[in-house]
Amino acid sequence: MANAPRTTQIFQVSTLYGAATVAAAIDAGQFGAPGDARRLLLVANNAEIPETAVRMETMTGYDRIVTRFDGVLDWNEAVHPHHPSSWSPRPEEAPLWQRVFRTAWELGTGPVQVIVESIQVNPAKALAAVFAESSVEVYADGLMSYGPTRDELPQSIACRIRRVLHLDLVPGLTPLLLTEYGVGAELVPDDAFRAVLGEIAEASKDSAEDAALTAAAATGPTALLLGQYLAALGILTVEEEEELHLGMVRGAAGAGHRSIVFKPHPTAPAGYSTALHEEAARVGVTLTVLDGPLLAETFYERCRPELVVGCFSTAMLTAAVYYGVPIARVGTGTVLERLTPYENSNRIPLVVVDHLVPELTGGSAPKVPGGAPESLAPLIRAVGFCMRPKAHPGLRAEAARYVAEHAADPAVGHCFSAERLAELDLKVPARV
Repeated sequence: MANAPRTTQIFQVSTLYGAATVAAAIDAGQFGAPGDARRLLLVANNAEIPETAVRMETMTGYDRIVTRFDGVLDWNEAVHPHHPSSWSPRPEEAPLWQRVFRTAWELGTGPVQVIVESIQVNPAKALAAVFAESSVEVYADGLMSYGPTRDELPQSIACRIRRVLHLDLVPGLTPLLLTEYGVGAELVPDDAFRAVLGEIAEASKDSAEDAALTAAAATGPTALLLGQYLAALGILTVEEEEELHLGMVRGAAGAGHRSIVFKPHPTAPAGYSTALHEEAARVGVTLTVLDGPLLAETFYERCRPELVVGCFSTAMLTAAVYYGVPIARVGTGTVLERLTPYENSNRIPLVVVDHLVPELTGGSAPKVPGGAPESLAPLIRAVGFCMRPKAHPGLRAEAARYVAEHAADPAVGHCFSAERLAELDLKVPARV
């Protein structure tokens, strides 16, 4: 009898952090033993203008990650001239597109397993639609996994999702993502992920960015500030985002740090003003901007800061969980209150950081949050229900109790929208 066709596993990634998560899961044996399947890395650049964004293959450590795979594919090239975030096949065209990709990617006739991030949007959703008979596995590369699925999925996709793989960024907190479809969560082991981060950092010693890291380290930095890309998303204006970053500089200086590093978000547009350097000079600190194609985690490995500051970046929790670095937040509550629409999937990362991480200028010392406090899961479930009530009707009674008991408390009240609570007929008691 002829041997059955070999299975191909296609891992769709759009960030090096996500690729590192996948690599750690592979190393931990969560996708079978080496040689069990042919593994292909499918890289997608989802930036608004992909041609001007940093390409993943230029990121320090990328060459180490790809050693886990038998080949690398380019999704942007495959769907050109369409944008990867907007293209998806028409249902009647999906079989044709599968034949096209099987031929172009030399998949043959064997079974295909699809491993994707952000299944509710393209390109993950499009890939799952093309390979309509394939099993689907979802990995989460950030704090959004703790929130509800952003949009309702077609049943034809939802019924094929086997699990959600995620990092233990908030130990003890269970993801809400895809639970409405009965999909269970599985942790990527901490030691496997930390080993991959170490591998990426080791690669930086031989990279073109090594000089930048060495120069940054020579200034004796004790704090790392994580930039956001909220203006690009329309959440803040450019001026407001700049003020957010200036607040990080002032806060770090006020906490006694005299040498700090600013790391722009990897997908943020280029062209920061000189305001950061001017503010640093005004408050008497040395500022280094580390804007090369490096993960923030590479800086943690090489420079071991005493403080990491951000708004709601996943890299904040990575610093605390995997490196034991104290963290602090700036502007989180303001962004949380400004965020629209209410179901915006950035809401849960904001709520998590707002609840766990001290405000840099709020009088509390930066800290390593540790495991999830008992107060966090009920808050996440209540906010999650308000975000997607039709997806989680079973959470309504619990959410109603939580709102009645806690929504008048200023510490958590800003996590809820008065308009959304009224729409859902959830009552908030008057403050005493």
